[in-house]
Amino acid sequence: MNIIVLNGSPKGDVSVTMQYVTYMQKKFPGHDYQIHNVAKDIRRIEKDCAVFDGIMGDIQSADLVIWAFPLYYLLVCSQYKRFIELIFERHAQEAFLGKYTASLSTSIHFFDQTAHHYVHAICDDLGMQYCGFYSADMRDLLKKEEQHRFATFAQLTFQLIGEALPVQAEHTPLVWPSWSYTPGRAPVPVGDSGKNVVILTDSADSAENCAKMAGRLMQAFSGNATLINLHDIDIRGGCLGCCQCGYDNTCIYTDGYQDFFKKTLGAADIIIMAGTVHDRYLSSTWKQFFDRSFFKGHTPSLGGKQIGFVIAGPLGQLPHLKEALNGWADNGGCRALFVTDEGEESAQLDKLLDAIAIRLVQGAETGYIPPHTFYAIGGHKIFRDSIYGGMRIAFQADYRYYQEHKMFDFPQKDLQTRMFNAVFVPLTKIPAFRKKVFSDIKFHMIKPFERVLRDA
Repeated sequence: MNIIVLNGSPKGDVSVTMQYVTYMQKKFPGHDYQIHNVAKDIRRIEKDCAVFDGIMGDIQSADLVIWAFPLYYLLVCSQYKRFIELIFERHAQEAFLGKYTASLSTSIHFFDQTAHHYVHAICDDLGMQYCGFYSADMRDLLKKEEQHRFATFAQLTFQLIGEALPVQAEHTPLVWPSWSYTPGRAPVPVGDSGKNVVILTDSADSAENCAKMAGRLMQAFSGNATLINLHDIDIRGGCLGCCQCGYDNTCIYTDGYQDFFKKTLGAADIIIMAGTVHDRYLSSTWKQFFDRSFFKGHTPSLGGKQIGFVIAGPLGQLPHLKEALNGWADNGGCRALFVTDEGEESAQLDKLLDAIAIRLVQGAETGYIPPHTFYAIGGHKIFRDSIYGGMRIAFQADYRYYQEHKMFDFPQKDLQTRMFNAVFVPLTKIPAFRKKVFSDIKFHMIKPFERVLRDA
């Protein structure tokens, strides 16, 4: 079987993800494997069409295409995202049509599901037959039982292809808004109490709906509102996954991104992110913006800010994109509000944009941040355990931050609960006591609230 591996790690062969591919090669040596380091070589692939065409030619002769990648900020890295964009921009979809495919990722299981949903949907858009995904913890391959699990996944995938079994697509083609937004009369500016507003966009064309929506929002704020195009920021490349920033939050790049993030975004009370859907995410430019913010590690670097997502394109058909953006905001300790151009009516979009401006200012004035949901609570526990454990040596800045902010809140540190459980759990082995406890448990659950409600 001819297997093409599209390597999505900026580190090329020297990546954890590729160790899994190497293991597959050793366990199943009867196949021909060809690896393309598309994330690492993205600049050359962009500039040299012959290199891109050569990769497409190899894919066209493949029996199986494996999308292998590490997770970068809830998705694939920006370099890999850019390669996917090139496939559609250069109309190379035919090379993938009908090919069997699978995805392989390595991570600490933080939003690995959104990354695989994205790749799966891209494969469906390309007309491929998606056999499934394998989401591995970075160190799984060091365990015998996980070696067996991974080998079984590979074996079942090869068997499916060998028997030429059909695979049903799960994602329907996107229906894109085709209208042009025409902003109406300028709104009455909302009083912003001196709040600092930053509007970010990646739009390269002032005629795009994204640019027009950003312009409308500029008019909605009466005070300090700044419009910044991501293309005008000195960002010289995507995250390299080197982890050198983990020691003291200093990025290996010497471009202008770090200062921009710290000074411009750090001083903002309200940040509005205006972007257009590209394939099934935002652009690779936006992905690069998110990836490079990793120099702040696993800390809530924009905590307390109001975030507005202003999206041109079919966001309503992309629940996993909205899930990723909500998860990013929730984990960052922010509040997120959304507006899209899906309504296809200019007057209504004017009202929605004016309304989000008002709501963002109200949130900034009151300091309102919603309670955390599963995204942040689950994410905190994953990061807490990893930073306390195996990731401590690489992410020492995170460790210091977590110590300082008392974020190593392991349940065994709650002595009061431990003592309560030590006394009462054994007592529940007595049938009469157990019956009494469970018959009255609903009253015990609400009793602590009596004083709060009385004082209210």
